[in-house]
Amino acid sequence: MSAKPPLTLYLAAPRGFCAGVDRAIKIVELAIVKWGAPVYVRHEIVHNKYVVDGLRSLGAVFVEELDDVPEGRPVIFSAHGVPKAVPAEAVRRDMVFVDATCPLVSKVHIEAERHFAAGLQMVMIGHNGHPETIGTMGQLPAGEVLLVETEADVARIEVRDEARLAYITQTTLSVDDTAGIVAALLARFPAIIGPHKEDICYATTNRQGSAKAIAGKIDALLVIGAPNSSNSLRLVEVGRAAGCPYAQLVQRAVDIDWRALDGIASVGITAGASAPEVLVNEVIDAFRTRFEVTVELVETAREAVEFKVPRVLREPA
Repeated sequence: MSAKPPLTLYLAAPRGFCAGVDRAIKIVELAIVKWGAPVYVRHEIVHNKYVVDGLRSLGAVFVEELDDVPEGRPVIFSAHGVPKAVPAEAVRRDMVFVDATCPLVSKVHIEAERHFAAGLQMVMIGHNGHPETIGTMGQLPAGEVLLVETEADVARIEVRDEARLAYITQTTLSVDDTAGIVAALLARFPAIIGPHKEDICYATTNRQGSAKAIAGKIDALLVIGAPNSSNSLRLVEVGRAAGCPYAQLVQRAVDIDWRALDGIASVGITAGASAPEVLVNEVIDAFRTRFEVTVELVETAREAVEFKVPRVLREPA
């Protein structure tokens, strides 16, 4: 029997669950304990199939709209946030609902409303069709938020008054790409007002920083995350941009393209903010079956953020 080839796995830290994702999952679990199954969730609570399937097995039912929720059953809004019309409709229908919107996304919503109240038109840097973008744009009346995805979009937008503008961003964007779009906005609209504090969340920034830190050491980067997870897709892009010759998004160990990794000596592993650590361990175990593995942790930041669940779930039924 031939010896396994040696391989160094560089494990990025921070990686995986952020405080907002952790809170959203707890909200669903506690709601099931409080009200019993089924508890309904509007859209995927977070973008990860493993997590969603696990909650489904406990009694969560994932639906697209409030009309899909039977009368008398509670509904939870996803961590990505929802347009203002959704909770308003839930109130109108006298539904029991819990908002699991990440507090850092809620911060952007509040910011947008504050600028709108001051008479400013908003420009949002984000991905068209992403639930977070839909939720944030839905905080204000139609036409009050203009969406830009690229620097080229900045040149094309038509604003009401160049002197009365502010910008906000989706929380899960590439830090570097967003900086370029912000620069384009400032060049075209010098009076545009930015956030008091960066909208891109601490977890997105930290995970991108740790991916950059290992990119120059490795032959390949594996990002554990879902194909509809914005922050996971950005990690793949960040790895490539930082010089890693091969970067792949995988949901589970079974998705690894072993042929693409033939002959390599080092692999970096990170995980998007909605990917649980159990999937990281699954991937490491898959490498151990094929290689003589040495694991090196590359830690670029420490995280101690924790968000409380809503009071309604801290009180007895």
